[in-house]
Amino acid sequence: MAFRAKSRFCAVVAAALLSTAGIAQAASQCGNNSAGFKEWIQDYKQVAQAQGRGSRAIRALDGLSYATKTINADRNQKSFKYSLDRFMQVRGAQTIISRGRKFKAQNAALFDRLEQRYGVPAGPLIAIWGMETGFGSYMGNQNTLSAVATLAYDCRRSDYFRNQLDAALQLVDNGTLSPDARGAMHGEIGQTQFLPVNVLRYGADGDGNGRIDMVRSKADALASTANFLVGHGWRRGAGYQPGQANFGAIQGWNAASVYQQAIAIMGAKIDGE
Repeated sequence: MAFRAKSRFCAVVAAALLSTAGIAQAASQCGNNSAGFKEWIQDYKQVAQAQGRGSRAIRALDGLSYATKTINADRNQKSFKYSLDRFMQVRGAQTIISRGRKFKAQNAALFDRLEQRYGVPAGPLIAIWGMETGFGSYMGNQNTLSAVATLAYDCRRSDYFRNQLDAALQLVDNGTLSPDARGAMHGEIGQTQFLPVNVLRYGADGDGNGRIDMVRSKADALASTANFLVGHGWRRGAGYQPGQANFGAIQGWNAASVYQQAIAIMGAKIDGE
């Protein structure tokens, strides 16, 4: 009897493992259009439950839709193909520099505090802030979870964005991200446009209120950005132009060479170098 009971137990466990593996395999299937998206979400929901995601995050999955605008944007990222001069012109570099100098003067205490804490001067932080959202003036209007889920389902970069979706649900669970949050086309969040994984890794409380709010708190967004750069090798006191020690940290922010150079150029001009 003991042997038969043990055998039945092992069979049940094996069946459960096979079932879980089947669900995970189904959720890993990608697609290049909206046809299989709803089914994929239902499969993914079971995987998320098995991974311990809470009811708030699981419920959020029910309201998601295939983000056609996100897919179109992902297929047509033209500005990174520009020359550096053209890229700077298109992105409004002179305006960012001019406004950035004013923001630095108006928020001197904040930027001094961030530099003391992280070793990152105001210039590159302000350049990123200006480039990403016009200093918080426009953070996007795409449903964040729908955008990330669509890219997780899409075949082009499914593994990368599957990690982003997992992170986004953790942020929903811990209250950092609203289930109906809106942001940029690829699911970037807040004033300096963090993807969900980076909010989890580098999100920082810059205003000291015990919460991380990348949307409403410029102090949180800028502290998180400084923390990101430190996490990518930023060295206190070193330079950040191409060829200098901290340019590698700027390269970690964005893969496009023109974007990296623009941050360094505008940052130096904002810092008065």
